[in-house]
Amino acid sequence: MDTANLTREETAARSAAVTVHRIRVELDLTGAPERARTGFPSVTTLEFDATTDTTWLDFIGEGVQRVSVNGVDQEIVYDGARISLSGLAASNLVRVEAVGTYSRSGEGLHRFHDPVDDETYLYTQYEPADSRRVMACFEQPDMKAEYTFVVDAPTGWEVLSNQSPTHTDLGVGVQRVEFAPTLPISSYITAVAAGPYSRVDGEWQRGEQSVTLGVFVRRSLAPHLEAEEILEVTRQGLDFFTDAFASPYPWGKYDQIFVPEYNLGAMENPGLVTFTESYLSRGAATDAQRAARANTILHEMAHMWFGDLVTMTWWDDLWLKESFADYMGAHASAVATRYHDAWVKFAASRKAWAYQQDQLPTTHPIVADITDLEAAKLNFDGITYAKGAAVLKQLVAFVGDEAFFEGARRYFAVNAFGNTTLDDFLVQLSAVSGRDMSDWSTAWLQTSGVSTLWTETAPEGRQILVQTDPRPHRLRIGLYERADGRIVRREQRELDVVGERTELDLPEADLVLLNDDDLTYVKARLDEGSLVTVEESLSAIDDPLARALVWSSLWNATRDGELAAQRYLAIVRSHAPHESNIGLLTGVLANAIYTIRHYVSATSREEEQRTWTDGVWSALVSAEAGSDAQLSWARAFATASAFDDEHHAQVRALLEGDAPEGLVIDPDLRWQLLSALVTTGHADLADVDVAVEEQRDDTGDGRTAARRARASRPDAAVRRDAWQSAWEDLALSNDHLDAEISGFRAGGRRDLIAGFDAEYFARIVQAWDERSIEIARRLVIGLFPAGDSLDAVDAWLAANTAAPAALRRLVVEQRDHLARDLRVRAAQD
Repeated sequence: MDTANLTREETAARSAAVTVHRIRVELDLTGAPERARTGFPSVTTLEFDATTDTTWLDFIGEGVQRVSVNGVDQEIVYDGARISLSGLAASNLVRVEAVGTYSRSGEGLHRFHDPVDDETYLYTQYEPADSRRVMACFEQPDMKAEYTFVVDAPTGWEVLSNQSPTHTDLGVGVQRVEFAPTLPISSYITAVAAGPYSRVDGEWQRGEQSVTLGVFVRRSLAPHLEAEEILEVTRQGLDFFTDAFASPYPWGKYDQIFVPEYNLGAMENPGLVTFTESYLSRGAATDAQRAARANTILHEMAHMWFGDLVTMTWWDDLWLKESFADYMGAHASAVATRYHDAWVKFAASRKAWAYQQDQLPTTHPIVADITDLEAAKLNFDGITYAKGAAVLKQLVAFVGDEAFFEGARRYFAVNAFGNTTLDDFLVQLSAVSGRDMSDWSTAWLQTSGVSTLWTETAPEGRQILVQTDPRPHRLRIGLYERADGRIVRREQRELDVVGERTELDLPEADLVLLNDDDLTYVKARLDEGSLVTVEESLSAIDDPLARALVWSSLWNATRDGELAAQRYLAIVRSHAPHESNIGLLTGVLANAIYTIRHYVSATSREEEQRTWTDGVWSALVSAEAGSDAQLSWARAFATASAFDDEHHAQVRALLEGDAPEGLVIDPDLRWQLLSALVTTGHADLADVDVAVEEQRDDTGDGRTAARRARASRPDAAVRRDAWQSAWEDLALSNDHLDAEISGFRAGGRRDLIAGFDAEYFARIVQAWDERSIEIARRLVIGLFPAGDSLDAVDAWLAANTAAPAALRRLVVEQRDHLARDLRVRAAQD
């Protein structure tokens, strides 16, 4: 039995027998700057009631040194993941002395040494089950407790946790910081950060409530923080959610910290929200990047209620926090900040993630059957986030805005600081809306798959709306026409669709949008007449949301092999240079290069790649100086130039400062450009070029980029070294592992890496058994051999029916991506 992989049944039995009250965690982080020191002392004291005389605590670390139960030392029974407890009484005080392990994988307590100032930075990341890498705990969301953290750290460091410190004792070179007890929370949203972080303070006030705000980042990134904009969005969010939920922010302070080598976008630890540093640009940034950051700030803030105040009982109902937060992030962005087009980006890109996930053979209902922690880890996916949010948008259209928010208010009032399941929310929503929500729940939350809509003309001339995999939809059909060089909406029809075929009575229109305003979750196809209009005039559509829906429809049809890849690329080349919405543009550019590398047939790919590289260079040169579009085209040009070397002289010129007026060649873009030269063999002295650039940008990001560039050289021996490093160098951080994988796969050079295909399948079971799930997942996905045949992966799946379910799921998903590539490419021939 894998004791690290907790199951739903055993954790349910534990919470039925154990009621936890208070947990005190003492961490000694004074040795963190010493790089040779791998672990840290961790002492946990737990107060709980029990109706059983035995149970276990969860802990993963270097070792357990002492366990006492009600003042009596107990023989240590520890298997590397669980500490067995026996002789329990009705009320218990358990103390565990242990040594945790500093992480390089982003799981548990991650340690980062900044090469800029040689300082050490620490932060924790736990979801779904890595708090046990820092403290002995009950690692399940339904065992909430009051947590008190006490942290020893070097003097001069910022030391942060969910609550404010109550007092700090200073010694010689050491400080001890004790924090106020939290309100009842789950272990996975506790948090600690420590290091010489730079801080910016702020405040939010509403009536008698005052919340102190803090924004933190490594000192070397402080000049790039944009703290005032972050604080502005934070205040706007607190205003919005306080009114919307009629429930004051419950967690005291509101700190937000940007951290290095982070596995997620962000994490909703109450009072100490963590974000990836990727949300901070070291040079130029587009408005779309800032909009994405604002959306994430508001997503995490929504979790202060959906997830933190009221928490799902088990990971089956992960949607109760993630779907709601994803919906609220877009909704609050649109109504409370300057990013009013949040739903435009959601329609074009966020839902694309959901559509992709929902077409995999491993798709699952929004309310999923999560049997264990490994399954939970993999369900932080496009279904739980984006499909759930899209379905909630449909729900709001169904019951009305006010009913939805009133249901949420009642849900918080009844379940504050507790744990819930699906029925707890639906009960409140049914009571408010006067609608029985069971049919809606069955249709949308407890089924999987995505419906497709299109129109047909019956022999007698009647129009029919056809739906695959029928579900109930409330949708609008937009009728658009040409007018003065523009495409404008002339009329809109609203209807409820339930069955497979629905009769329509629509007048003629130049463009028919079947899911106008994007109210429901569905793939909507364009009829041939509309497609011709789009080919000629897509960029003339006035409404950005309508353009988003058109771009989305084109992309889905291309992925499904119903729209020829070359026809799609021709539309992109014609209209992307005129796309005014930067969020849409960045998504379209990414989809175009993906289409070339995955969906264009092998016989046409080189020509399409060359045409694309020429096109993005022309768009870059003609873009408005200093515009977001110019920067987006420059990034797209660097990406394209890693596959096609036609413009290598222009790439070199950009690096040497010969850039179009207004274009900022920041460190990240410089690395993109240099990596393109290295990958295509046009950095004559690749080692020298990379070394010079690394010296120029001797930062954490610079060193990661240099590792990626070195691994991308078009040399079989270099790629072999990257392969070996990825699998065998256990000292690699999560980001450095990604760099080795990215370099290994750079340029799509199957001729350099195909020889490792068989070894991949020989290695993945061992990697899954021996590495953390985060690292193993990156290896399994990142190094999957995407060749021209399914034979090898099919043979592995047939021979490894007993492999861990989570591992098989990842392999099955990669197989499906490859099968789609092969199927769509074959249709182009």
